[in-house]
Amino acid sequence: MVLALSEAAHRFRAVSSTGMSDPTSKSPASTATDTVPSVEEALGRLQMPLVEAMMTQRAVRRVLPDPVDDAVILECIGLALRAPTGSTGQNWEFVVVKDQRVKEQLAARYRQAWSLYGGIGKRLAGEDESMLKILRAVQWQVDNFTEIPVLVVACLRAGVREGRIPYMPTPHVGASSFFGSIYPSVQNLLLAARAMGLGASLITLPLWSVTSARSILGLPLSVTPCCIVPLGWPRGRYGPTTRRPVEDVVHLDSYGNRAWR
Repeated sequence: MVLALSEAAHRFRAVSSTGMSDPTSKSPASTATDTVPSVEEALGRLQMPLVEAMMTQRAVRRVLPDPVDDAVILECIGLALRAPTGSTGQNWEFVVVKDQRVKEQLAARYRQAWSLYGGIGKRLAGEDESMLKILRAVQWQVDNFTEIPVLVVACLRAGVREGRIPYMPTPHVGASSFFGSIYPSVQNLLLAARAMGLGASLITLPLWSVTSARSILGLPLSVTPCCIVPLGWPRGRYGPTTRRPVEDVVHLDSYGNRAWR
């Protein structure tokens, strides 16, 4: 399986080096800088090979204020719903935020959390330019949060009858099972956004206060906000990402046995 993925990745790198990632390419998979495609063009890009979408997906935080058509948003969420959930519960709920007032309230929570985490991040980053680049991108998102056209808040629905009591500590297996039902769908959403050329990222800081988030979004106690995916047409482009070699993170049978190194 690792070999097959490596071969697929190698083929993708070979193709991309021939110009597929060039913004002047006529391929529907290419994403030109600072351009807004038509709905038909965006949906047509969903034919992008899965390996290409996976190899070039990255957090794109700097986006244009131009609106994103509802058909594109709903297609992203529709593909998100193809992901599995625990016991096939299909207990997702997605709140699509466009209202400026709601954005401003979530932006205020984001700034509160970032004032702490951003400062810690800068101190830890020191002179590491790669980390500072990420921090600058997050800072841009914090500063321009209300200008992002769409915020998709991914939530899970589960109440007392399903064994989840709001604000009560949950055993690890319970928390893992619960939140494990949202992130496969969020990854589907991110891959769909990537294929269509939408800028997207996964963030949680605006939801640091679940009580506040519920109030802002009008959520009942049985619905838990899990993360936010801001969506917009990118100020820039996607491209191949750099990751650690698979051999460095895989262990055979027990931790520390790096059999594939």
